[in-house]
Amino acid sequence: MIGMGMIFDETYRPFFEAVARKGLFDRRFGDLDVQLTGAATRTGKRAEAYQQAAADILPPFTSFAGDDAAAQLIDTAPAFVCIATPDNRHFEAARDALRAGIHVLIEKPSVLSLAELDELTQLAVENRVLARVVYHKLLDPDHKKLRTLVVDNVLQHVNNGYCSLLEPRQISGQQFAEWITGRNPGTYVAVHYIKLIDFTFGGRLKTITCTGQRGIVGPADGPTWDSCQLRLIYEYEDGREAAFDLHTSWVTPDNFPGYVEQEVQFRFDNGIWNGHSRRRGVELTVAGQTPLQLKNTINNHYNATCVEPWGERTQRGYGVEVIERFAREVALVEYGGPAAERMERLQQVRSLTYSDLSADRQVVAAVEAMELILAEQAAGRPDRVVRFDGHALQLI
Repeated sequence: MIGMGMIFDETYRPFFEAVARKGLFDRRFGDLDVQLTGAATRTGKRAEAYQQAAADILPPFTSFAGDDAAAQLIDTAPAFVCIATPDNRHFEAARDALRAGIHVLIEKPSVLSLAELDELTQLAVENRVLARVVYHKLLDPDHKKLRTLVVDNVLQHVNNGYCSLLEPRQISGQQFAEWITGRNPGTYVAVHYIKLIDFTFGGRLKTITCTGQRGIVGPADGPTWDSCQLRLIYEYEDGREAAFDLHTSWVTPDNFPGYVEQEVQFRFDNGIWNGHSRRRGVELTVAGQTPLQLKNTINNHYNATCVEPWGERTQRGYGVEVIERFAREVALVEYGGPAAERMERLQQVRSLTYSDLSADRQVVAAVEAMELILAEQAAGRPDRVVRFDGHALQLI
């Protein structure tokens, strides 16, 4: 495990704890023991604290700390590496792991440039390993149903779309305070919806525009952004286009009733899809705890800590499910049949484009373009446009 911040605590930790108790079983690869063998962090404090807290659940693991912690961990040759550091630190760790012939899972966004993406994709091919990226929102039950309706041609030809995701200021001011300088919430947040659009509707990304606001989490004339508004234009095989607007912010007041306010609307030739995280049907009020320690509207689909009817305490949801899915994909490649057929199994998993790095070009193109445009705005050159021809970006 490279990085042990909030994302680790919410998704990777419950996966490793659950798999330590129950193992990983499938008829194709049998009963496997999956252990957390090492963790790489800057100071080692989080890893050491977690090791003590989980002493009754997990076997001991090695904690690596310092600037070369990831390299030390990779030298131990684990079966797979999970990377959950700030996104501008993803590339180097992923590159070194893939060079060592280790399967890799990277938190979104995978990397911040097409050049980095292409290098990692090539390394995965050359070393015959998986390079995957986490887009847990694709496993949201609502989003899976949306895609089902599109695949089944119930909803026909998307015309346009709108996505909004607002996070409380404690996200930028506390959880991610260390790395927000020079960054924007679109790269961290909008990327989920970029992937949702790209994966669900297909098409060719051709134009990216963006603007943003500053002055709350950083100077009003600096490179750190409070919010941003991104527009993507896709072209489809029949020559028609669709525009998608994605609005993101991480300076919403902390006492806002929805911890993460998510809203989407997609218009089709024959219908409309509306989704809203605060209208899933659950409202909670607890004296002295909501809306700060607990939120009034909670997403029990993403991550829920529960006491099961049979008394067992569990933590489950699509945020954890996507981690388990990756472990199963690695197990299938390595143990799902004869060694002579490993490449066939590897190609089978790579063809699952929901998370393969090779299928992430348009998403990374949108992220790189957004950062280019915002950098131009911060330098006093607003209203820039980026064109994408499938290979390279052109700033206009």
